[in-house]
Amino acid sequence: MREETEYRPKPLVEIGGRPILWHIMKMYAHYGMHEFVLCLGYRGQMIRNYFLQYEAMNNDFTITMGQEPQIEYHKSLNEDPFKVTLAETGLSTMTGGRILRAAQYLDDDTFMLTYGDGVSNVDIDALLRFHRQHGRLATVTVVRSVSRFGMMDVDTDGSVLRFVEKPVSSTWASAGFFVLNHRVLSYLTDDSCVFEQEPLERLAAEGQMAAFRHDGFFYAMDTYREYQALNKIWDDGTAAWKVW
Repeated sequence: MREETEYRPKPLVEIGGRPILWHIMKMYAHYGMHEFVLCLGYRGQMIRNYFLQYEAMNNDFTITMGQEPQIEYHKSLNEDPFKVTLAETGLSTMTGGRILRAAQYLDDDTFMLTYGDGVSNVDIDALLRFHRQHGRLATVTVVRSVSRFGMMDVDTDGSVLRFVEKPVSSTWASAGFFVLNHRVLSYLTDDSCVFEQEPLERLAAEGQMAAFRHDGFFYAMDTYREYQALNKIWDDGTAAWKVW
């Protein structure tokens, strides 16, 4: 992703002219979730500026300058009522450390957590119901992983017995889109804490984590090719994650 992320953070890389972060927030807002805490790191100032300038960049307005400056917007921005807390969590802080640094802004007993580079049509209502039903501390959304390569069975003499182009694995992979009880914060230690390692390993070992199986659309934007693919999907009008 260097072509895109050398000069801006990945959450601001655009799909259809809007940052992927906006797409993720719109998906959550479709299910009535409008309050967000963003854990800022690499080029976090650009994310701050994006939200500070959002109204001005998307509206006609008149600005009065001088001793009593003011801005008058001429039309109502047709946008969800997002309430966004921007939390500086450090340039080198690991994922668990970022959650820990932002914990002061998490007021509810249950909160949701995801990454800023993947889109999905996961049913957030169903995910939340599933979490509340099983009563454990953590739920992770899982998807069938797809191989990046063509896979084959090869005989001892080198004969190819079977070839499958990028098969879907029988195993499940994390897609993010977590639901977490506030008690999960006690599993986090410091800035060097990697959420996907010891905290999740402990939760699984203690029987405190459940998997929500998602058979629908999920796509993570980790490479330039995937960036291009997501933009093509959007341009074609087939973006499954556009549930709003």
